[in-house]
Amino acid sequence: MRPSLALLKSGRSAWKGPYFVSFPNLRDALQNHVPIKTQARSCTILPNFVGIRFMVHNGKDYVPVLVTQDMVGHKLGEFSHTKKRFVYRHTKNK
Repeated sequence: MRPSLALLKSGRSAWKGPYFVSFPNLRDALQNHVPIKTQARSCTILPNFVGIRFMVHNGKDYVPVLVTQDMVGHKLGEFSHTKKRFVYRHTKNK
């Protein structure tokens, strides 16, 4: 097994490798700091994605995600939550 695959452990088998989508505007995003809009939530974050800003779709709108070194090996969808946090509020008429 290659060392890069050991870094990117996931639910997929080792011989398949990580699942990722090719982004044609990746070089432009690195040079000009332009965010990449994507709906590929299951795409594995690769080491060459570090420092790139993605706009990941959560089902309703696009959420900005800045990729850091700690995110390598995770999926893009893990950082774009699909559900709002529930907050219970008391009513005044109690």
